[in-house]
Amino acid sequence: MPTANRIFTIGIDYGTQSGRAVLVDIQSGHEEAVHVTPYRHGVIDEFLPSNGMKLKPDWALQHPEDYLEVLRTSVPAVIKASGINPSQVIGVGIDFTACTMLPVDAEFQPLCLKDAWKERPHAWLKLWKHHAAQEEATAINKLAEAREERWLQRYGGKLSSEWMLAKSLQILKEDPEVYADADLFVEAADWIVAQMTGQLKRNSCTAGYKSNWHKNEGYPSSEFLEQLHPGLADLYATKLRGEVSPLGSLAGSLLPEIAEQMNLCPGIAVAVGNIDAHAAVPAVGVVSPGKMVMVMGTSTCHMLLAEEERSVEGICGVVEDGIIPGLFGYEAGQSAVGDIFAWFVEESVPAYVQAEAQERGVSIHELLEEKASHLQPGESGLLSLDWHNGNRSTLMDADLTGMMLGMTLSTKPHEIYRALLEATAFGTRTIVEAFRKGGLDVNELYACGGLPKRNKLLMQIYADVNNMEITLSDTDLTPAIGAAMFAAVVAGSEAGGYNSLQEAAVFMARVKEETVMPIPENVKIYEDLYNQYKRLHDIFGKDVDSVMKNLKRIRNL
Repeated sequence: MPTANRIFTIGIDYGTQSGRAVLVDIQSGHEEAVHVTPYRHGVIDEFLPSNGMKLKPDWALQHPEDYLEVLRTSVPAVIKASGINPSQVIGVGIDFTACTMLPVDAEFQPLCLKDAWKERPHAWLKLWKHHAAQEEATAINKLAEAREERWLQRYGGKLSSEWMLAKSLQILKEDPEVYADADLFVEAADWIVAQMTGQLKRNSCTAGYKSNWHKNEGYPSSEFLEQLHPGLADLYATKLRGEVSPLGSLAGSLLPEIAEQMNLCPGIAVAVGNIDAHAAVPAVGVVSPGKMVMVMGTSTCHMLLAEEERSVEGICGVVEDGIIPGLFGYEAGQSAVGDIFAWFVEESVPAYVQAEAQERGVSIHELLEEKASHLQPGESGLLSLDWHNGNRSTLMDADLTGMMLGMTLSTKPHEIYRALLEATAFGTRTIVEAFRKGGLDVNELYACGGLPKRNKLLMQIYADVNNMEITLSDTDLTPAIGAAMFAAVVAGSEAGGYNSLQEAAVFMARVKEETVMPIPENVKIYEDLYNQYKRLHDIFGKDVDSVMKNLKRIRNL
């Protein structure tokens, strides 16, 4: 179809290793053009870029300039590739990993880009998977539980080391000078939107899920913060101050100087920021309760809508209007999924497997999946825990680690690979059961992200383990499509967009017609295997003096 009379928005998806811009036709949800910009500095988890300082275990930083490069590179690239006139783009939306936070000065300049602070690790941007604040998270949880803080139950009874409060406390304790000099702590999602519009709007999604904000009650009290640490008492009033704007609202207009860099027209609508997983929900057409959306990539986020607020064990949070306006959005998740498979392929696959993959012209992942698909459930005798990057839900403990049980001298790489796939499916079932135990319906499963498209065996295992049909997204760029949907909404019908997310979903959401159905004979075997998984889960995950934690303690001596 000729592009001259069509209207587009741009969704910019900021992931863990790269950022991508997607030009989307708002009448069909079709991706007219896509461009990916890998982050030059990647994930900074070994050495600080400025001086080569070795970072301590569990640190994960990033370079904010990498995010700006996405705007300057990927957005002009999709305009050029599509051949459209920039005037046909009516809005921009972004989604981001979270909690990815950075300290900035009064002009929104990241401290890590200033000569005075660039050699201080705590001045740098902390990526979502920075887990070095577990000690602080533990202290927060103990005090909140002792004080019977009501807000704690909205987060499953535990706050994660990945979130804003734990990361802020770590900065205060370990580098009070950086803490004092920072004018604000901001989510990267809000920072990049501020670069485009010139004004900071804290989005309700990250504020609610990652900074403990509540629509009616606000933030945790200064009395709680002061008891946690005297220097933290005014955190929300100072470092985290700023208007909280609901999802689907206008952050501002695109500044002329940024528009020139992005090859877009100045003044077009920019939506408030969003979390990547949350943006994916409407992009698969989920705008009503009872449908769990699994956003599957390096990690997995599990999103569910409901009409009421309930306490659910181990959830990452429940926020009113946190995903879809008018509904309560629940989030749970697994800290590593694709990362686990990548770790095994990169660090543990023998040379003969690599040689066979090269000879056949397939990736190692493809070869292992093919071989693993010939195994029956339980055939390998292996059982794994999926905690290689800690446990987000339902245990909320970054100190937990991975484990493989049942290995013999006959164990093959593809058997281990399948056991790792199964472990992540068991982790998802644990989350599904927690929601149901909390009184919420989970009637349908939807899957999106990079993993469902690449790994058919994985999705069959998920269907079998959970005994549920799975609907698949028709694109592996689902969060970006969701971000583009929000852009169409904030642009509004006057500009050719939409007046609600529900209306946008009718035209822009995309799923495949074919679904993944559970195989009855596999369901029965996986029921038994899941019961064994739960035994390991409770033995190693709920013991405060577990072997896993002691091994980590000894390592850190």
